[in-house]
Parts: sequence; structure tokens; C-alpha cells
Amino acid sequence: MKCLFAGLLLLYSHVVYGGSPCADTTYDVLHNQSLLPDAHRRQTFAVRENDSTNYSLQLALDKDGRPLYYYRNIFTPVCYTGECKPVFINFYWDLLGNYIRYDLPAGEALTKLDHKVFKPADYEKLQEILAKPDCLLAELKITDLIVPGTEKLADSVDARTGATLKTIKNEVIPGAVYTCYTLWHMAHGNVVEEINRITETYNSKQLLHRFLSSGNPDYQYWALGKVMDKKGMITPGFETAIRNIVNSKHIFIARYILQQVDAGFYTGKKAQHWLWDTFTRAPYPAQLTILRRLKNVPLQGELVRRLADTLANANGEQANLLLALLKAAPENNYVKKKLHDYEIQQHQ
Repeated sequence: MKCLFAGLLLLYSHVVYGGSPCADTTYDVLHNQSLLPDAHRRQTFAVRENDSTNYSLQLALDKDGRPLYYYRNIFTPVCYTGECKPVFINFYWDLLGNYIRYDLPAGEALTKLDHKVFKPADYEKLQEILAKPDCLLAELKITDLIVPGTEKLADSVDARTGATLKTIKNEVIPGAVYTCYTLWHMAHGNVVEEINRITETYNSKQLLHRFLSSGNPDYQYWALGKVMDKKGMITPGFETAIRNIVNSKHIFIARYILQQVDAGFYTGKKAQHWLWDTFTRAPYPAQLTILRRLKNVPLQGELVRRLADTLANANGEQANLLLALLKAAPENNYVKKKLHDYEIQQHQ
């Protein structure tokens, strides 16, 4: 009977529940609707979840037909103890399948096993749980978390994961354990692979530029994998976008580019003028990365002189890198004097 009811709920979801969530048809329980831009239209994709279940995945598009984000209207039974509870909820993902947020259809609410409606703190807690891609629920079976026949957390320690009861409690909402478990796996399951597959079909020069300029490291790493090959060569037309990322506040991706990009990216007067400007504004770790990369780059005279000017105020690690670069540079009276002055300074 439980399985029959679950099947009827799933069938009903395909026949009745659909359409694009919008402000007047959803309950923004998290008060974060502004996280996503308004969609002008949508594209629907049929996704096969398993041998017996399909669902519709919606891709929100802007007025120019450019992809914005994905969403899914979910109507699913949550069954564990012989009782099924229908859950209505809308999930949203970015263009790489990273979960963003949820909301509810207008007039709907989430409930616990005892039919108590979620409190505001419960909705916030659910968002915290769903937003964790490495949540403990990823590896556990529901029977690891629940005493059979109840919705109560087990009192024992899970031997496979070494997870303590305290840790498990942080990953679920008491009285809604199976709801948390079911929804987390919907947010992070095969839908992620499907989203990436669909987004790949939209790959274009325009999309790559959007991703690179987005300020979103996930988008930027994805686009970098498309425009920078394994040798660090940049596809023509994307050099400025790559330089803008290096100059951005995202230090980790900036260092990644500085380390991986081909030496030709630093070669030439114009490139080294940009590189010096970047060096002077970069945080210390990025400065060290730049100095290390210059080891195998032909240095222009202007950059050599500026590096020589930096030597007097450099700390020990910077100085060692600068000395190696300056000593390997072509003979230059200005640099020779700076090196001589530095040696005198060190002995004073």
C-alpha cells in the first residue's frame, strides 16, 4: 500500500505540478529570492532518474536566451515508517549543478513526523544541510541514522564513518530525518551530472566570456578548462579575460593561472608592463608566484630595472628570487649598481 501511494504521488507530480516558479506562486521561506535573477523564459528537459521515474528539469533563460540557472518543481512522497508525507518544494541550481536555494509553492509548508509545521529555524537548518555538498548524508544509509520503525536518531556510533551522535545531529532536523536525507540526495544526486551535460551543449565563446567575468570561481575554473590547454596556452581572444581574473580578489584562482599559464603569456613589453602592474598590487603569495614564473621568461629591460629597484626593500624570500632573476638578466650597468648597493646594504 505504501509503494502504491508513493507511485500515485509521483504520477500526480507529472500531471498536475509544473510551471516556472515566480514571486506570486512561491513562498520565499528563506527570504533570499534575490539570489537569482528573473527568468524571461525556460527550457524543459526530461531527465531519467531510474528505471521507473522521469522528471522535468527547467533551465531559466534571460531575455536573450542565455542560460541563468536550473530549477525543479518537486512533489515527492517521504516514506519511512509506513506513513507517506507529500513534500512540495522547488530546488535551484547554478549552471554547473551546484545547489543554490529552495522555496515552496505558495500555501505549502514542510512538516515533521508528528505533523508539526517547520519553524523558521527549521527552514534555515534545511538550507544549511542542502548547501553542503560534502554532507555526512552523502555516505550514510537512512538506516544508519534512524532507529528502525521510528524517526528518532540512533544512539550508537556509526562504525563505518566514525560519526558520533553529535555529528549526526548537526546534519539533520529532529523529527524530519528522512525528509533531510531524501531532499539532500535529490539536490546532489544524478541531477548534477545532467546539468553539466546540458550546460555543455550551451558552450560558446559568449558563455565562456560570461563565466570568466562572472567572479564565480566555479564558473571561472570551468571556463579555464576550455580556454587554457594542458600546456598553458590561452585560446586567442581570451587573454584579457584571463588577465582580469589574475587582477581580481580571488587569490587562489589567480595563483592557479599564474602557475599554469604558458611562459609566452609573460613575454613581450606589453605583457611585462601588465605583469609589473599586477605584481605591485598583488598579495604577497601571488608576488612570489610571479617571481618564480619569471625564471624562464626573457625579461625586458624596463622590467629588469623595476625588479632591481624592488631589491632594496625586499624580504629574504623575495630577495633570493630577485637576485636569481637579476643575475641571470643580460648585462646592465643600472642593475649591476643595484646589486652592488644591495651587497653593501647587507653587510652594514
